[in-house]
Amino acid sequence: MKKVVWGVLSTAKIGIEKVIPGMQKSAFCDVRGIASRSLEPAQRAADKLGLAKAYGSYEEMLADPEIEAVYNPLPNHLHIPLTLQAARAGKHVLCEKPVSITAQEAAELRTVADKVLVSEAFMVRYHPQWLRVRELLRAGRIGTVRQVQVFFSYFNDDPANIRNMPDIGGGALYDIGCYAIVAGRFLFEADPKRVIALVDRDPSFHTDRSCSALADFGGGRHLDFTVSTQSVPYQRVQVVGTTGRIEIQIPFNAPLGGQTKIFIDAGRALDGSAIETETLPESDQYTLQGDAFSRAVRGEIALPYGVDDAITNMRVIDALFRSERSERWEAV
Repeated sequence: MKKVVWGVLSTAKIGIEKVIPGMQKSAFCDVRGIASRSLEPAQRAADKLGLAKAYGSYEEMLADPEIEAVYNPLPNHLHIPLTLQAARAGKHVLCEKPVSITAQEAAELRTVADKVLVSEAFMVRYHPQWLRVRELLRAGRIGTVRQVQVFFSYFNDDPANIRNMPDIGGGALYDIGCYAIVAGRFLFEADPKRVIALVDRDPSFHTDRSCSALADFGGGRHLDFTVSTQSVPYQRVQVVGTTGRIEIQIPFNAPLGGQTKIFIDAGRALDGSAIETETLPESDQYTLQGDAFSRAVRGEIALPYGVDDAITNMRVIDALFRSERSERWEAV
């Protein structure tokens, strides 16, 4: 397959440190250039990463006929405007999460969905550990799945960090709560019907520094999660069924190019002595994400997750914020 030629919108840290290096290892991606609001930072990033082109504006890159697909890691409030701009320039777009600030805003992507491919960049859905867990669930390894539990936290109290700026989509629910929602949807292979949330806001930033939530998937199935931007760094996913439990050790920030582990517990010993450990092969979830999107661009596979999937995730986030205000269950 001929490699897809990629351009990157902005010199965001996640792109420079994780996504671009991962895509550069792909057999299907040719990351050709990077754009910033001025040439100097773009050139520095291009030199650091060994990219052929640096652009002094986003518009310059989007006008380049060689660029076929765009990775958009801009701040959250710019995801939709620049994704639409790229799509209208004929570029396919892989957009960082969350895809928007509201589901209504995300729905604007439907205006371009018949012209180009657009997908939200939840790289975890391509990682072997997540695929293996879902395979085990489908095979009935832990019986009927009842609960998915997620905890995801880090500590960041820097007022200059975009994650602490409410007007541009900062806060725990947008930044990492979206991953917890995806975990429930991915593992249940369904969407929640209603949600309820408990939110604590930083008195200075006014962002949600922690959010605990319950999502009802029907049929006795629920996701419960806590996410925080001001707690000790920690992350786990637990999937609990009628005859067993599966734990993902490092679900979201899996070591790039490293092995990962999942734990399978049939409940025979409460001290964990009977837990079985599966070690998954070395992989880079950003490489795998780039592989899948590029192959979809070339028509080798169907796009696994498109615009409607991204809108659904935002509908859940919208409902959780409504629940914060109403202090009751809200329909998704």
